[in-house]
Amino acid sequence: MTKKQKLLIAAAFGFSATFGIVPTAYAMHIMEGALQASWCVAWGLLALPFLIAGFFSIRKTVEKNRRSLTLLAMSGAFIFVISSLKIPSVSGSCSHMTGTGLGAILFGALPVSVLGIIVLLFQALLLAHGGLTTLGANTFSMAIAGPFVSWGLFALFKKLHLNRRAAVFFAAFLGDLFTYCVTAFQLALAHNSATTLGTALRENLIIFAGTQIPLAVIEGILTVIIIIGLETYAQPELRTVGYLKGGNAK
Repeated sequence: MTKKQKLLIAAAFGFSATFGIVPTAYAMHIMEGALQASWCVAWGLLALPFLIAGFFSIRKTVEKNRRSLTLLAMSGAFIFVISSLKIPSVSGSCSHMTGTGLGAILFGALPVSVLGIIVLLFQALLLAHGGLTTLGANTFSMAIAGPFVSWGLFALFKKLHLNRRAAVFFAAFLGDLFTYCVTAFQLALAHNSATTLGTALRENLIIFAGTQIPLAVIEGILTVIIIIGLETYAQPELRTVGYLKGGNAK
């Protein structure tokens, strides 16, 4: 990354820190109208530096080896398809898988932020899933927070020499769950005027927990299945992105 790019990212962080944090606000993709304008702006600004860094990361990856485009496109398609499948919840809401763990495992967390916002934008426009005003909040939870957990856990499990497929499963599983923890926190911050933040957070976590935990397990299993397929038929591509370091997958 060049010095100019680093300065631009640092400036974005400074801009977000200055204008993106509001002291008071009264206000699963979060739907249109679910957050007040102040929170919509705040989450959008907080997501901005990650998106800029993600753009530079994708450009660097593609310039280094254009064969990585195939896996990058596949990761984006996986996010779009799997996160479009909404499952009704007994609580009266709905839940869905995120699909971001796969991209985070293959490319790291930053590129997934760009893939995620593209997916969220198309879903808001074409499927009425999520909203345009809440795009920043949804991007932060699904395309930034969750992928960073998946990427960090996968890197940790590799250092601990955990079985590779077990590492993939837990990274995708826990990244999915963390996405919904962040979404619950976002909703609790915006809607706690009648109660405490802790109570609002607990209520939102309970709303999604019943359906999200089994969905996270399913996402972990699906991610492992896709990785097995890639290890079988796309080892050269996996080496280009650094997932495999020569030899066959273990």
